[in-house]
This record gives sequence, C-alpha cells and structure tokens, in this order.
Amino acid sequence: MNLIIDVGNTSVKIAVFQVDELLEKVTCPLDEFEANFEQLLKKHSKISKSIVSSVGFLSNLQLEIVKKRLHVLVLGPETPVPFINDYKTPQTLGVDRVALVSAAVKIKPNQNTLIVDAGTCITYDFVTNKNQYLGGAISPGIRLRYTSLNNLTANLPLLTKEIPELITGNTTNSAIHSGVIYGVLFEIDGVIQSYREKFSDLTVILTGGDANFLSKQLKSSIFAHSNFLLEGLNHILQYNSNE
Repeated sequence: MNLIIDVGNTSVKIAVFQVDELLEKVTCPLDEFEANFEQLLKKHSKISKSIVSSVGFLSNLQLEIVKKRLHVLVLGPETPVPFINDYKTPQTLGVDRVALVSAAVKIKPNQNTLIVDAGTCITYDFVTNKNQYLGGAISPGIRLRYTSLNNLTANLPLLTKEIPELITGNTTNSAIHSGVIYGVLFEIDGVIQSYREKFSDLTVILTGGDANFLSKQLKSSIFAHSNFLLEGLNHILQYNSNE
C-alpha cells in the first residue's frame, strides 16, 4: 500500500492507494497532519511506502515523523518521472504540476492532453501524444481574484464565489461576481480553444478545488477529475519503486 501526502497552499491531503485504487482520502489543516497520519497508519497496516509533495510548508519535524515510519520519496526536481520533461527551467517547475502531468500520461496515455488545475492558481499544462511535457501557463484562481479586488482597492468588498445570474452586473457585488467568474470561464474556454486549433484530437482534463464549481459552466467538453493530482503522485511513487 502507498501513502500519498500532498501539502498544498491551504491544506494537506493524505491518501491511501492499493496499487491504482484510491481506498481513502483525508483533507486536514497542516497542524492536524500528524494525528491524521497516525490514524491512517493504524487503519491500514500494510502501508509501506510514501511520497511527499510539498507546495506549501511541511516542517522538517513532520517530515521526519513520516520517514521514521515509512520508506519516503520526497518529490523534487531530480525525481525520475514517467514523461519527457521539456520545460526549460525544471528546477522551478512546481511539484503539483509534475504530479498532474504524471497522472495524465498514466490515465490518458499517448494523447495530446491539456490539464487545467483550478485551485489557488489556475494552471495549464500540456503533454503531447509522444509523452513530451511542453509547459503551460499560470494565472490567478477564483479566490485570488476576489481577494485582490478587495485588497488592492479602497471600496470593493470581499465576496465568496457565486455563479452570477447575468453577465451584466447591476450592483457592485453582482459586477464583481460577473467579472471574476466570467473572466475565469472565458479564460479557460479561450485557452482550450487555442490548443484545439493546433491539436484537433485534444483531451482536456479539469481538476482542482474549483473544478466542480466551474465544470458545468464551461462551454468546452472536458473530463473532470477531483483526485487527479493524488493519482499522479501515486504513479510517480510506483514508477520509482519499479525502477
């Protein structure tokens, strides 16, 4: 069994895999990591290997706790991955994006695939049908857009995400909702369309915390997957275990 630890910008996801099957997933704040980690080890006694992906901040003490109990692979720039990485600055490539591409080549092999991860940031990552990762784009996510409007202006309120009824907002709140949500939707649809003009057989995968919120609103046909990053991390762990 494999234990997958994904430390994001706002929370930690801990998942248990039996080969390719996701058995259990826990999402918790960083300060509750140790308790949840111990609980999962007690419940799944056959866990022997782990991979740690830390976009956020996992302390050395917390990492040592994992290493004392399991064989641990810490995902980094030098970690062997199951695709050809043509990114010009691999040292600066986020481990979350590496995991997403790894999931794509596992679940959608030999396909031109665009992965859209709608989380704190919206990332776009493209891998060719020859298993080559070319790169992508990074833009502010939904929460960042709402927060920046509030933080960087004098009078605009901080709102929580909401699908606007109309594109033309007739109050300040409805105008903000329209600007943020339609801005994100038009951006994603536009990026997908640009790729489809070059790759007619394009597969598009939408994942991340805002995937379900956005999926029904997008015009483009997409494959929505909530556990895509975790599956990518599990694939990297298996890939390195088999080498």
